[in-house]
Amino acid sequence: MQKTKQQEFEQAVKKILELIGEDTSRDGLLKTPSRVAKAWEFLTEGYNLDPKQVLNDALFESSNNEMVLVRNIEFYSMCEHHLLPIIGRVHVAYIPNGKVVGLSKIPRMVDIFARRLQIQEQLTEQIAHAIDDVIKPRGVGVVVEARHMCVEMRGVEKINSTTTTSALRGIFIKNTDTRREFFSLINANMDRRY
Repeated sequence: MQKTKQQEFEQAVKKILELIGEDTSRDGLLKTPSRVAKAWEFLTEGYNLDPKQVLNDALFESSNNEMVLVRNIEFYSMCEHHLLPIIGRVHVAYIPNGKVVGLSKIPRMVDIFARRLQIQEQLTEQIAHAIDDVIKPRGVGVVVEARHMCVEMRGVEKINSTTTTSALRGIFIKNTDTRREFFSLINANMDRRY
C-alpha cells in the first residue's frame, strides 16, 4: 500500500474507533490503525492479482479424460455487505479436454477471488468461470460451503448455519452420472492422511 493511501486508511480506522467511543490514545489502540491497514491490505490483495494468469502459468498437455478434483480448499473472505468474515471451503472439479492445470494453482486462484469483498454466490461463479475460460475443460463443478459472520455475530445470530452454493458447467450439467460422481466424491469421507 502506498504511503499516502496507508495514512488515509489509518485515519479512517482511527475515526471509526472514535465514533464507537474508544480512546485512540490508550496504549492498546495506539498502533491499531496501522495494524488494521496492513491486515486489510492482505485481506484484499486479490484486487491486485489476476486469477486467470495464475492458471495460465501452469497449463499442461494431458491425455487424461477423467475427473480432476481438488477438495477442501480452505478460504477466508470478507462479506461485501457488512465487512465481516466468511470462512469456508471450496471443492473444484473439472474433466480435462487435452489440458490440465498444476494442482497448486487452483487453491491460489480461489484465494485471489476470496481476497476481495465478496458474496458467496458470486465467488462460486467466479471460480467456475475462470476454470472454464482458461482450461477449457469438458466440464466444471464448484461447490462452496461457508459460514458467514454477518449471520453468526449479528442479525439472526445462528452460529451453526452454513451456506452451500454450486456452479456447474458443461458435462457436469448434461451428464447425470458425472454430476452424481462429483457430489459423491466431495461428500465421501476422505479424511485419511497420505
